[in-house]
Amino acid sequence: MWAIFALLSAVFAALTSIFAKIGIENVNSNLATAIRTLVVLIMAWGIVLMTGKLNQLPAIDSKSWLFLILSGLATGLSWLCYFYALQIGEASKVVPVDKFSVVITMVMAFFILGEAVTVKTVAGGLLITFGTLLLIF
Repeated sequence: MWAIFALLSAVFAALTSIFAKIGIENVNSNLATAIRTLVVLIMAWGIVLMTGKLNQLPAIDSKSWLFLILSGLATGLSWLCYFYALQIGEASKVVPVDKFSVVITMVMAFFILGEAVTVKTVAGGLLITFGTLLLIF
């Protein structure tokens, strides 16, 4: 089941990039990011309210709050950089380079989360790295 949602995530991420590239044409990238963030905020809280999960808010512990806030800050910085790169670059180059985050995540998962290093993950990471380098140079 996770693979279906991961694939849907990839499809929506692709649509995000194409829609953003078209929409950002005559808009400051920071303003565009703020608009996008507002839409995501409204949508996410709407889903929380519609599914009745708001009552779980008080049960969130301080460690979770800290890391969710840090994740939100990282997301915001990522989106600001991404939208600016998308505004000044070609989507067909910006998006794959942005997805180099996959390799960075894999390395962090190995060292920070203690996830297993396998031949498949290393090979996949190397292929993504080589593909990213081909686009940059």
